Amino acid sequence: MTTKKAAAMTNAAVLPETAAAPKTVAMIVRQLRYEAEGVVSVELCAQDRSELPPWRPGAHLELVLPTGITRQYSLCGSPDDRSVYRIGVRRDRMSRGGSEYVHAFLRPGQPIQVRGPLDNFRFTEAAAYLFIAGGIGITPILPMLREAENLGVPWQLVYGGHTADSMAFLDELGEHGERVWLYPSDRGSRIPLEDWLREPRTDTAIYACGPESLLTEIEEGAEHWAPGSVHLERFKSRPKATSENTEIEVVCARSDRTVTVPADRSVLTALEDEGLPVAGSCREGICGTCETRVLQGTPEHRDDILSEADRAAGDRMFICVSRACDRRLVLDI
Repeated sequence: MTTKKAAAMTNAAVLPETAAAPKTVAMIVRQLRYEAEGVVSVELCAQDRSELPPWRPGAHLELVLPTGITRQYSLCGSPDDRSVYRIGVRRDRMSRGGSEYVHAFLRPGQPIQVRGPLDNFRFTEAAAYLFIAGGIGITPILPMLREAENLGVPWQLVYGGHTADSMAFLDELGEHGERVWLYPSDRGSRIPLEDWLREPRTDTAIYACGPESLLTEIEEGAEHWAPGSVHLERFKSRPKATSENTEIEVVCARSDRTVTVPADRSVLTALEDEGLPVAGSCREGICGTCETRVLQGTPEHRDDILSEADRAAGDRMFICVSRACDRRLVLDI
């Protein structure tokens, strides 16, 4: 592996064609493994050791922890291994309890409730790839590297971290030699995004995951790249300038119910209050659990998942944050 420079590519996320609410299933913790300072990988298997549902690079699982909180973690193992799911979890002492629970209490043999896999960070075929990861953002990128290898297309990985000791999965990445560029800040290295993004390549797709500061810098640095070239996954929702909330009416077509959503309630919470069959988790527009098909009306999108093309299509929305441009929506609920 090396720690130098080169050139690169650009933004979109493609959602699955279907939007069934994910089921909660009981699994078993098969193994925990120390991957770096403050990072463990967790392997999960079916209770009866049966084959697990398939998944694709970019997918994530949702852990329903015994404390009652739910957290989303990217799958970072191999889609070809249907016996186990692997996730990577960084310990965050300032977290709301998810990573702390995993590190402090999760142990091999322990049962745990899981939803998914869910796929909001869809990996699509391209002639070449530039992967950019910051910190634990390496997790969804790992299976993408393997898929690019399987496709036989050229790729490069740019991977930065606060310290070299905190950068996970370096042993696996070491197999790829000069295609992996490491930038540990404690050794005087910072990802030179200006160098990587200066020259656009029309045949190359960027896939990036990491802290908001990194993703914002990528978006700004790749503004001169072709639309749809950059694919991002965020840890948290971004602050957005939105219109003032107003009361709206939501018609639930399959349930034959109409619900008034007050200005101070989300569509999701209003439907939950009425006992309607909706699913939600992050409630920030980043996990994809509440994806809902729009039958009539124009949604006002406030999520961090849909591409501009998806937003323009207006046929789906994430009801935990998005609302309506008009006063009425008809949803497939």
